[in-house]
Amino acid sequence: MGNQSVETDFILSGLFQYGQMDTFLFVVIVILFSVALMGNFILVLLIQLDTRLHTPMHFLLSQLSFIDMMYISTTVPRMTTNFLTNSKTITFLGCEIQAIVFLALSGTEAFLLGFMSYDRYVAICHPLHYPVLMNKRICWFMVACAWASSSINALVHALYVFQLPFCRSRIVNHFFCEVPSLLPLVCQDTSQYEHTILLSGLIILLLPFMAILASYARVLTVVFQVSSGKGQTKAVSTCSSHLTVANLFYVTELSTYTRPHSLHSPEQGKAVAVFYTIITPLLNPFIYSLRNKEVIGAMRRLLV
Repeated sequence: MGNQSVETDFILSGLFQYGQMDTFLFVVIVILFSVALMGNFILVLLIQLDTRLHTPMHFLLSQLSFIDMMYISTTVPRMTTNFLTNSKTITFLGCEIQAIVFLALSGTEAFLLGFMSYDRYVAICHPLHYPVLMNKRICWFMVACAWASSSINALVHALYVFQLPFCRSRIVNHFFCEVPSLLPLVCQDTSQYEHTILLSGLIILLLPFMAILASYARVLTVVFQVSSGKGQTKAVSTCSSHLTVANLFYVTELSTYTRPHSLHSPEQGKAVAVFYTIITPLLNPFIYSLRNKEVIGAMRRLLV
């Protein structure tokens, strides 16, 4: 029987299985990780320190940055450790915790991006009702609902998957423990359970994404009706940058969580996962702050 840990631990294959790539990938990922953490931390700090940024929009933005810091920290430290060591094992409990935390944060971010688009919709299309529809109490309620629903969803899926019988092979063809990447290791038919994953993906990912598209479509319609050419150009530029990041996050996650594992290509899945685990948390603070005059002003006041 040998060592029991060998039988209960999982082995993460990592992004690439070629030794010569490890050093280069380690440097690139550490740089991206550091920039993402720094960008999100600075944004949270600015919003907390500057009272002019104590608005519903910036409150939701600070929540997004906080989630992104946790989100990228769930996967990258383990990945970089694998690059530095020959041991790529993760304990059964560690894998389960990583899967739960990742699912919870992923779902919370999906809902939060939808709420942020709703905030912009109300501010531009119904400005007179904005203080009522987006007061502090409602903002906290939105955030609480996002965390609660996503956490429950994560617990249900992870606890179900990890009580299934796993086959002899414990090699997870991924760089972190994600539910779809674990299903090929299960020794029983999971086709029925995959319908549950599909349903969850449609509710948590597709519905907010459709709400974002509808909100920005309505915002652009109103802007083009009442604004000048300069205002229209600025609105299109801002909306397009926000939609680009949202599209990057939702489309890549939907491609992972709405396809049966029999159609998954492990290498393609790992490449797609890089976008929503690393690239999106890296881009969010810059996309949502560099085009925000209030945030830029707060940064200048802090530096002076």
